[in-house]
Amino acid sequence: MLARELEYDLPRELIAQRPAVPRDSSRLLVYDRAASTTRHFRFTDLVSFMRPGDLVAYNDSRVFKARIYVTRSTGGRVELLFLTRRKQRVWEVLARPSSRLRPGERLEPDGGRSAPAGRPPAAATAGKPLLLLKESLGGGRWLLENAGSLGTEELMQESGEMPLPPYITEKPGRPERYQTVYAREPGSAAAPTAGLHFTKSLMDGIKAAGARLEPLTLHIGLGTFRPVSAESLAGHRMHAESYSLPRRTYEALQETRKSGGRVIAVGTTTVRVLETVCADPPGPLAGATDLFIVPGFRFRAVDALVTNFHLPRSTLLALVMAFAGARETRRLYREAVRERYRFYSFGDAMLLL
Repeated sequence: MLARELEYDLPRELIAQRPAVPRDSSRLLVYDRAASTTRHFRFTDLVSFMRPGDLVAYNDSRVFKARIYVTRSTGGRVELLFLTRRKQRVWEVLARPSSRLRPGERLEPDGGRSAPAGRPPAAATAGKPLLLLKESLGGGRWLLENAGSLGTEELMQESGEMPLPPYITEKPGRPERYQTVYAREPGSAAAPTAGLHFTKSLMDGIKAAGARLEPLTLHIGLGTFRPVSAESLAGHRMHAESYSLPRRTYEALQETRKSGGRVIAVGTTTVRVLETVCADPPGPLAGATDLFIVPGFRFRAVDALVTNFHLPRSTLLALVMAFAGARETRRLYREAVRERYRFYSFGDAMLLL
């Protein structure tokens, strides 16, 4: 499949800048793959599609304050996006701009735009230097060591800010709106956005309908920020992201399959974990996955998918095309544009049955 087949036209005014209030008031496009029918609902109506014995799996990863602004010894300012912990005090980061950075450079956090008023930047209280560039990984990625006395998590809390996607130009009034209500495990550089529509009352309604809700974790990293730049999907390399599937969720998955219930994945990250573990041969319950799901993929675990509307030339759109069919996905996106659905992280959702 060619990367240009992941492109579509989207009016800029349909890129959602704010989340729906309340969360579950967003719109829901429902597509039945077997009947090839499309219907339009509100996200609260998701409960009506639940059946006793279904399993709804969701990603409980929590977005941390992964964006930190630092100052070079030359006085230049650099944005660091913390992506993946490699060792206790060594992280893979994305640096912008990065062309003039060199291994061995010492960087000092400047407090960033999110530093509390009246509080000195973390670098002023933790000693200098604080951060040390170790090795360039290419594409603006670096290995970076925290060489100061302040722990990395504490540094992020002091000087970091939520790394909203670049197409969101307005900061949400409450940072928690870029977290799911069930976010638990810190480690993502971006939110698993399909889950942003869920409320606790909606989750209670799903349980009351006889479906089970079970968590898993995939920490979203660099792959979310990389569009497909190769001419064909075969030339694109996914970066590995760490995941874990609790034993209880795995057992619930097995029970659901045996009893004839459906496995409903909330978001593409959930799909990647379930299909990694249920591959042939099966993957471990915890590890790292670089699974790239494209049209032609054989799904072994997931029967239905809740997902947002994704960016052109994204691996997420390729996964949706693999699940619903490339031609049908393009048709659904055209219909969503025609019906004035809201797109991307704070936008509306689809349920693919």
